[in-house]
Amino acid sequence: MTDRYAVIGNPISHSKSPLIHRLFAAQTGQDISYEAVEAPLDGFGHTIARLRQQGYKGCNVTIPFKFEAFKLATKLTERALAAKTVNTLSFDGDTILGDNTDGAGLVRDITQNLLWVLQDKPVLLMGAGGASYGVSLPLLANKARLCVVNRTVSKAKQLADAFASKGHINALGYDDLVGKKYSVIINATASGLSDEMPPLPEGIFAPDALAYDMMYGRETPFMRFARKHEAQVENGLGMLVEQAAEAFYIWRGIWPDTAPVIQVLRTA
Repeated sequence: MTDRYAVIGNPISHSKSPLIHRLFAAQTGQDISYEAVEAPLDGFGHTIARLRQQGYKGCNVTIPFKFEAFKLATKLTERALAAKTVNTLSFDGDTILGDNTDGAGLVRDITQNLLWVLQDKPVLLMGAGGASYGVSLPLLANKARLCVVNRTVSKAKQLADAFASKGHINALGYDDLVGKKYSVIINATASGLSDEMPPLPEGIFAPDALAYDMMYGRETPFMRFARKHEAQVENGLGMLVEQAAEAFYIWRGIWPDTAPVIQVLRTA
């Protein structure tokens, strides 16, 4: 019998998740279906209830429902609790298990696909919203020396305080970055959506640095700035596939090979 899964968001028609999971299933011989479901903005809980009633085994959750998924889950993993958001739900009887695979996806893309070492490297994380909360724990678990920068410094400090017991982390405002250099700079803000450039100072990139923008499908001002400063530039497509692979493993207990799937998406 085919096990059913879905990704839920609003809007959702642009989602690459159905293609990714179809490729994973074909590669691993798993008998599953996976579809995109658009939930009404005020109807996420009802949509989840309907899917559970119809026998779905789990779902991925995307914008704008990750906070609602966190509240809806009856059980949460450590990384979901750290992220304060959920992007992967698993249904088992009365239990709704909430997890967050975003940070694991980011770290796997950086360390395994791009072959970057994070341990003891100065890493600058731009933004102090949900995306940054989602990736901070895995970055610290990989022993990165993490600095969070945000236009509102108090929000950066709040994030740093939340993860202070997990590793080396501090918070700064953009004005405090002058004279500092980082080996890896990650853009976890939505600045690319509005073609804005975060106010990074000149000279922020260490030699042979990595500039990683979580956005994919467009060249952002941050990426252009990084190219001008001769950093290696990468977008979030690999992270998208890796976080999906993590969810696939949670549901199916098998790791798909992500490299050919990333290649299919890059070609497309």
